[in-house]
Amino acid sequence: MTNKPTPSEQQSPQEEPFLLGLALAAGRGLRAFINSAERLLRQPRLEWEHAILESGSEGEIEAHALKIAVSNVKHCIEPRPLLNGQEKLVLCAGVRNFREPWARDFGFAAFGLMALGQGQVVRDCLEAFLLYQRASGQLPVKLHSTNVLERYLHSLLKREQPIHKPLRPRYLTAHKTISLDGNSLLVIAALYYAEQTGDYAFIQAHWEGLCRAITWLEEHARGDDGLLHQGAYTDWADSIGRTGRILYTNVLYWKAVVGLAKASERFADETTQQFWHEKAQQLHDDIQAHFWREKQGYFVTSDRFYNLSSSGNTLAVAWGLATEEQSHAILDAMKRIGMANPVPTQVVSYGYRRRDVAVENHLARIPHYHTSAAWLWLGGWHTIALVRMGRQAEAEELLLRMSKAIVQDGVVHEVYGKNGRYLSTFLYTSEAPLTWNASMVIYAFSICKEKMFNFKNKG
Repeated sequence: MTNKPTPSEQQSPQEEPFLLGLALAAGRGLRAFINSAERLLRQPRLEWEHAILESGSEGEIEAHALKIAVSNVKHCIEPRPLLNGQEKLVLCAGVRNFREPWARDFGFAAFGLMALGQGQVVRDCLEAFLLYQRASGQLPVKLHSTNVLERYLHSLLKREQPIHKPLRPRYLTAHKTISLDGNSLLVIAALYYAEQTGDYAFIQAHWEGLCRAITWLEEHARGDDGLLHQGAYTDWADSIGRTGRILYTNVLYWKAVVGLAKASERFADETTQQFWHEKAQQLHDDIQAHFWREKQGYFVTSDRFYNLSSSGNTLAVAWGLATEEQSHAILDAMKRIGMANPVPTQVVSYGYRRRDVAVENHLARIPHYHTSAAWLWLGGWHTIALVRMGRQAEAEELLLRMSKAIVQDGVVHEVYGKNGRYLSTFLYTSEAPLTWNASMVIYAFSICKEKMFNFKNKG
């Protein structure tokens, strides 16, 4: 007698195509995974020749550090396709993790690029970002062609990231927040490019877009003072949940408006000129009134955080927002605190509360990433601020310290710890090279040691 299958064991006619489809989908998924793995492994190995200098005189150390910084920057300049079919030269933020242009990084790096005579790179990169500007005026945070998983796997397996896909815009940060400083920095970079090259036709062609970039920022100004208010994890110190009116963000905003006020004399009528000049003066006065603390002798970070943040303070000195008396007080405070020891320059004078630091930084064991750690781009502006105030010997000492940090590794790293070495933990390793840092080192050399900065010897 044959046993008949129970109803639960029987397959309905509808189940068979469903199971077949499921099997086919699984097969396609497996094949796609294998193809992706094969493509990844076919990518060239990620290799970097570190030009380490074991010993030498101070002059030799500085010359070698400058050579490394220049090499790092030039290595990260490459042509990349855009969505409209155009190809532009861009400066990538790095090689291993950040092989893509970031508005913030490029905005600062433009100063070093111009010092190297790389005006075409600056112009092309600006055009790439402006191409993707939204009608509202918002500019992308970055341009990218890979996703976070692809970047992680290529880094983990030490493979070069692919660059054949067109760059596309991203408007939100990794924390899904809106960042404000990129808009200001791209305007600043564009105006600096024109000032250095005399290519004011570029500004005229993009005048409306540059003005809209600042108009978009105005939407984030609240209250009678007109200062920008930001969300948590949105400025360059994006591992810190600092909100509201932040010094760094508003100094950049002021600088961008000052630049537009000056440029408006070429491209706008008298009424528009007056608007931008009055806005620049009002922002200057509002920053002074809101952030300066006579007793401490520096501009505080915000209403909540009374620490000395080197980013906003050194920029205020270097760009002339701070008075002469204030500038010396700021530089004296930074020296007294030891913010340039051993590597210039530490992010803030003292840290934030544990809950103000992003969870991922605690997990990666780098809670000090945006506090007691040192970044060479800050060291660059610190050096320039000292030069501007006639403190040449101190500026040269900072250049030497930065140079020693570079030559010990043969590459310009992303961030350095209090022990003078680059940060590295089980879950995190400092990006190397980081072109933002390298470019600011180059710019600092060009300002501090003009005789040494000989363009013909840059290779």
